[in-house]
Amino acid sequence: MDHVIFPKVPMLAQNFCAGEWSTGGGERREILSPLNGQVIGHYHESNPSDILHGVEQAERAFQGWRQTPLKDRCQIMFRLRDILLRDRDKMIATISLENGKTQSEALGSFMKGIEVLEYALSLQNIDDLARLQVSRGVYCEYRREPLGVVAGITPFNFPAMVPMWTIPIALTLGNCYLWKPSEKTPLTAKFIAQAAVEAGLPAGVFSIIQGGRETVEAIIDHPLVAAIAFVGSSRVAKAVYQRGTNLGKRVLALGGAKNHILLLPDADGILAGIGIADSFTGCAGQRCMAASVLLAVGNCAPIIEKIKERAAAMVLGESMGAIISSEQRDFLNAAIARAEAAGAKILLDGRRPQAPQGMQGGYWLAPTILDHVPAAGEAAQVELFGPILSIIRCQTISQAIAIENSSAYGNAAAVFTSNGALADKVVAALQAGMVGINIGVPVPREPFSFGGINASKFGHGDITGGASLDFWSNLKKVTTKWEQQKDHNWMS
Repeated sequence: MDHVIFPKVPMLAQNFCAGEWSTGGGERREILSPLNGQVIGHYHESNPSDILHGVEQAERAFQGWRQTPLKDRCQIMFRLRDILLRDRDKMIATISLENGKTQSEALGSFMKGIEVLEYALSLQNIDDLARLQVSRGVYCEYRREPLGVVAGITPFNFPAMVPMWTIPIALTLGNCYLWKPSEKTPLTAKFIAQAAVEAGLPAGVFSIIQGGRETVEAIIDHPLVAAIAFVGSSRVAKAVYQRGTNLGKRVLALGGAKNHILLLPDADGILAGIGIADSFTGCAGQRCMAASVLLAVGNCAPIIEKIKERAAAMVLGESMGAIISSEQRDFLNAAIARAEAAGAKILLDGRRPQAPQGMQGGYWLAPTILDHVPAAGEAAQVELFGPILSIIRCQTISQAIAIENSSAYGNAAAVFTSNGALADKVVAALQAGMVGINIGVPVPREPFSFGGINASKFGHGDITGGASLDFWSNLKKVTTKWEQQKDHNWMS
């Protein structure tokens, strides 16, 4: 990763409220790069007055923003898109620096965020709400109205993409948005805020509040915050959902996953080898759509060997990035040891990796494959969040489906096979919100929405696409009558 440039002076992540930058009034926290373990920046926790100021300024801006015509709001989104694309190299470099992704992974995730932004700016043309004559002289219509001040709480693994799942849609619909980035990756937020200002967003419409758990809780508890979107672990997602809904707020909280891939012996070896290997190693396995369990049905030895070969050939820093922290790396190393002690066979061991030159102090773990993992074991049940693939050997497709459906999670699943009719039957049987056929990472493309089921999501609806519109807005139903009909009845 010779192209990575580490800052000579630590960068500062600040709050952004009412169009102005400010430093939080709480404790100072350091930001470490997973690539080399060195300090690259710092931020200050927000105190209650910082949060109060941010919410009040957003509420003040809301009245003017909600009355801005949708087409005018979309024009600002057009400019925001152009500015972000213009400055994408700076953003990609920062994403890689603070998250540990490779440059190509940072670019891919950034462009997925742009895709959601493009969907948001298209709302002026596609959100065609109904107006019907329901009786003689009587009309009913829908009018979409914003909620007010809304908040987004985002994770470390996608510093730009996940925020851009929600920011463009919520803003385009007329809300004012308060963003709490991950305390591990708060630096990318600066570029999005700068782009928003240049695009013409009025002061207060978009705000950033830095901090950790106490900041999250204060944002949820504030009476003027009408809705909260969260992405993170299932444990925290459930807590956010319960805290917010207990206060009568609208909450959509996406949690973790334990995604299964069913591998059938008739699968295309090249397609499966590449798709499965890339799925569990992409973003160093630190994504909720990563394949973490391979349900190998029957004799899949030749395909498993192809998966192993591709994973073993990956070069850290080029084809795979770093683990977010030393604590997470140590947890993964220990989990591999526990799996081996429980009877798993290690086909590929990444615990003694060759770190990129000059980055030996970073948090690295190479791809790891565990075979013959017990279905009830930790490696098969717990979201490890790293580049580890657990293989469970299955005698039948029914057995594999039963294992997948017994998971507490329900984010994603996939099947690799050359039999189309069989693939359709498997897809119909799998209990997951997003399912792929010969696709290792079945992320829907806009306008198809993103979201899982069961313990992978708390709340109703999805976070992107058409399904997200009703989360960020209310539908006002208007019934109109201008004159009395001669043959009127209860409907007219």
